[in-house]
Amino acid sequence: MPELVLWHWLAFGTLVVTLLTLDLFVFHNKDHAPSLGESAWWTIFWIGLAVVFNIVIWWWGGAEIGMAFLAGYLIEKSLSMDNIFVFVVIFRFFSVPLMYQYRVLFWGILGAVFMRLAFILAGVELLHNFEWVAAVFGAFLVYTAYKLFLHGGADEVHPEKNIVLKIARRIFRITKDGHEKHGNAFFVRQDGLIYITPMFLVLLVVESTDVVFAVDSVPAVIGVIPSTFEPSMVMFIAFTSNVFAILGLRALYFLLAGMVEVFKYLHFGLAAVLGFVGVKMMAEYFVEHEEGTHLVPTWASLTVIAALLTMSIVASIVVGRTEETHAEPEK
Repeated sequence: MPELVLWHWLAFGTLVVTLLTLDLFVFHNKDHAPSLGESAWWTIFWIGLAVVFNIVIWWWGGAEIGMAFLAGYLIEKSLSMDNIFVFVVIFRFFSVPLMYQYRVLFWGILGAVFMRLAFILAGVELLHNFEWVAAVFGAFLVYTAYKLFLHGGADEVHPEKNIVLKIARRIFRITKDGHEKHGNAFFVRQDGLIYITPMFLVLLVVESTDVVFAVDSVPAVIGVIPSTFEPSMVMFIAFTSNVFAILGLRALYFLLAGMVEVFKYLHFGLAAVLGFVGVKMMAEYFVEHEEGTHLVPTWASLTVIAALLTMSIVASIVVGRTEETHAEPEK
């Protein structure tokens, strides 16, 4: 296994900062409602960039590291699709115009990058020092899979009950004017005092909701990476796969926001993936196996994850078209 050194982290950090800077100040420096075509091209760009990085990782570290990154990316990308449906609920609740949603998502994703890094560092460190944590993470993923299977992601979201929103409304001065007057501003000055706008409340809800996403997705991504990897390599693969999935979240949101019902069975596939990873983590802790090896090969994990997600997406599309066909005579 190749040695991971500081400059690898610095190089990746520089890449991410450069991409985010270009995204905000060059490519999307003006508020507008992205078209379907624009969102599709940006989605292809971000996925293509992840594929290029995966090829580089594969060439640098070998097939097992390359497959671990791909498996982590697939899990995080798929979970981000479920997150999109949650964002739709949040933006509808606050009546945020489409042209301002990109800016909220940008700053929300910037916060998510740092949050995921903290969660990954803490999670890997716990697993390295306390082996039994793997069983705890696995059991948590199985429980999360059970809840997701029964209810789905967006059905459990109630922005009006968000604890961060309730606290913010108690301690901050909030302007009574809506998005029509203040646009995408998070703070305004009125009568010599600083007020926060409803847009900042939206950002707080998005950021706090991402904490829940991170609690689910980070153990899943860590769990699919072979436990035989050095802790530093697990951190690097988990973080890079997370970040590439997050960077493309905004474009994917604008591409799929109006197609929530199309992926009506996706949460079943996600539940199956989380359940699979959870059982895998528990099995590797409780079932005896040769030291330095892992029970489920990386290629097998990747195959199972890809198959489960593909089946749920295909089922959603096929059933959706069937329902449309049966509904046509009733018009």
